Amino acid sequence: MIELLNQIQSGEISNLNFVILITIFVFLLIVLLYYIFRPSDDSTKARIEKVLVSAGKKDGLPLSQISIRRKEDGSGNPTLDKIIHNLTPRPELLREKMQRAGLQPNLGRLLVISIFTSICAFALLKLGTTTHIAVTIIVGIAIGLGTPHLGLYFLKSRRHNKFISLFPDAIDLMVRGLKAGLPITECIKNAGEEFPDPVGTEFTAVTDGVKVGGKLPEELERAQHRLGLQEFQFFTVALSIQTETGGNLAETLANLSDILRKRKQMKLKIKAMSSEAKASAYIIGSLPFIMYMIIYMMNPGYATELFTDERGQIAVAIGLFMIALGCAVMYKMVKFEI
Repeated sequence: MIELLNQIQSGEISNLNFVILITIFVFLLIVLLYYIFRPSDDSTKARIEKVLVSAGKKDGLPLSQISIRRKEDGSGNPTLDKIIHNLTPRPELLREKMQRAGLQPNLGRLLVISIFTSICAFALLKLGTTTHIAVTIIVGIAIGLGTPHLGLYFLKSRRHNKFISLFPDAIDLMVRGLKAGLPITECIKNAGEEFPDPVGTEFTAVTDGVKVGGKLPEELERAQHRLGLQEFQFFTVALSIQTETGGNLAETLANLSDILRKRKQMKLKIKAMSSEAKASAYIIGSLPFIMYMIIYMMNPGYATELFTDERGQIAVAIGLFMIALGCAVMYKMVKFEI
């Protein structure tokens, strides 16, 4: 492997052969991961019977008292759990991020995406630049580790914004149901059926948990853990207090809906007032890239030396770091918490 990397670095292997090698490596990696993590050929019923029999022999319990529910601290695959435990310092945090993004907490899939992204980034950097092989590997690994987290953050923000926009209307539907004489669980069920994801999905999960014997405050706490929103926390606290102390729940939820709508209006007002500063930040942050493209179109050879020369590469790295730092400072200046 070291000899192969030296040949690639010295130019003995052409770019075409290098792409072919990377393609073969990716194909072999996918095949290997498939054979490691693929489910067994046994049917679902046979697997359940194996779990029941093995659990009964181990614990000495009758079959009616054995739970076949998958534990939350594992994925069901020992090999995958071991790899995840070795590669990720906090796997529970990743599972929580995936749940809040509306995805199944499958860390094996996230691991495969990270590896594939790292390989693709390494290949593109190696073909497009003359950077040293060690720097290319480090940058490829960093891109592979950071890209899935950025994707999860984007999906989580989009899901939260959609939930906040639909949540007051769902509360109004519950208020109308309570005034008509329906119990709160039935009102939550109706909201889960009437509203799309993510409001409908979370309320349906709450009613399903209550149907199988769970308590409403506990199911709401689980939903709050999956969402991580202050707006839903207000709803959970209001229902928990009403369950313990009693009172007019319809009036309480109506006041909560009004508060959430005013909170949303305040956020929109802040967004409008800070739009000028954000536009200035976008313009200032994009100016270096626009000027480089103009220079590249006028004199490609002059602009390309910025990436082929080592001093230019250092200047690009410092410049990108300073731009990122300035954008972060301006983002903090125009971001307000309500």
